[in-house]
Amino acid sequence: MPLLKESELILNPDGSVYHLNLLPKDIAADIITVGDPDRVEQVSQHFDRIELVKHKREFKTITGTKSGKRLTVISTGIGTDNIDIVINELDALVNINLKERRVNGQNRALNFYRIGTSGAIHPDIAVDSFLVSRYAIGLDGLMQFYEHKNPEEFDLFCSQNKINAHMYLSSSSAELADYFLQHNFIKGLTITATGFYGPQNRELRLRSTARTVFGKLKDFRLGNLSPTNLEMETAGIYGLGNLLGHNCISLNAILANRMTGEFSKTPKETMNSLIETTLELILNRN
Repeated sequence: MPLLKESELILNPDGSVYHLNLLPKDIAADIITVGDPDRVEQVSQHFDRIELVKHKREFKTITGTKSGKRLTVISTGIGTDNIDIVINELDALVNINLKERRVNGQNRALNFYRIGTSGAIHPDIAVDSFLVSRYAIGLDGLMQFYEHKNPEEFDLFCSQNKINAHMYLSSSSAELADYFLQHNFIKGLTITATGFYGPQNRELRLRSTARTVFGKLKDFRLGNLSPTNLEMETAGIYGLGNLLGHNCISLNAILANRMTGEFSKTPKETMNSLIETTLELILNRN
């Protein structure tokens, strides 16, 4: 295996990865990602024991145990630009010998559970419901910088509809999706946008051009699944996670319905419920 240069694998003086400030011993095999650093404690307050707390920039990490199971929860901040950092650096902790700067001979798979908020783009998806992203369409362009291959039906659809060639389609772990879909989660085809306002066709003082691509994407079908919701991280997690050999699932609290104009009256309670449900299901899975 070739030696990884100091400019490519950047480490801190203590040997931790550059942005996350973590060492291999700091993380569990089951990792919960959240966007908001404050939400890390919303998750970890349910742990029975805390063994590690680290916070650098928008990346806050807490590792602990619940009912004997070791778990890590980490904030990613907003957007797939941060997902690029988080997934690559967490992967480096388990699949690269940091001291020798060499990739390990055998891949180790992590389980990533994203817990986040989302807005529905289908009138029949209720506010305060839970949705699992089986697939995700990335409008953010992250995967154009990695060697990857879209499903043929998606590339054909984009070509026929003259949609941006840098869009991509990624998928969750089939096993994790099947598991959560047994527990009152809605099956979703998620669209990951590169921003919150214009990129999600919100208009305050500026006109958005996103309606054009959304108008075309509403006709896309993957089996009997059409686009269901909008958020800002899932496609990147799935795209990178799949390439690196990890198991990923995105679990969404639907706080808004863009078609009906509704927004949750109890967003904090809905998110707490999703956190509790997710933790219970993770513990019961093994």
